[in-house]
Amino acid sequence: MPDQQRDVIDVLTQDHREVERMFSEFEGLTGSDDRARRQDLLEQITIEWVKHSVAEESEVYPAVQRKISEAEAQQARDEHAEAEETMKRLERLVPGEPGFDTELAALMLQIRTHVAEQEGHLFADMRRNFSPQELVDLGSKVEARPDPPVSLGPRFPTGRQDPRPRHRPAGPDARCDHRPREQRCGGFTDKVIENRSGGVGHRGVRE
Repeated sequence: MPDQQRDVIDVLTQDHREVERMFSEFEGLTGSDDRARRQDLLEQITIEWVKHSVAEESEVYPAVQRKISEAEAQQARDEHAEAEETMKRLERLVPGEPGFDTELAALMLQIRTHVAEQEGHLFADMRRNFSPQELVDLGSKVEARPDPPVSLGPRFPTGRQDPRPRHRPAGPDARCDHRPREQRCGGFTDKVIENRSGGVGHRGVRE
């Protein structure tokens, strides 16, 4: 179908494939020579997953709660929160440190489990309970959400807007943002923010 007519399941599935591509690259890296690339990939994974999660919690899960069930929407939110806690622990580690590989394996398992649940169950429920046009409209809302500012880490003394559109891998120097929890970011911060009420979700800074 034309790109502008993709439905929300197409949009979210593309996000899933992009994160899985980065996981696969991560799993292929071994040895100390790959530590810098592993750190870059972790930052990319964090930022891309946070963007995805904010869009889901702002646009998708409220619709799921209305048309399918509150329990399904809440389960998905809880899975996001679990992954965020692991990202916060990873923030304190660098590749090669004790505990890094264990936490990374936990994060991959959490996200892969979430993806499997969505693609194997939730998406089927959505196709049964939403009309095709409703799914297209919801996909348009997800894609139309602006990417808010992403501040960069201490290597960059002043922040700038993240120029990347949705579905483009993040650059190696992007970082996550310190904002209050109720505004949600994710990863690389102790204050993972969230905006579940339909406003712009903030993605990204590390101070």
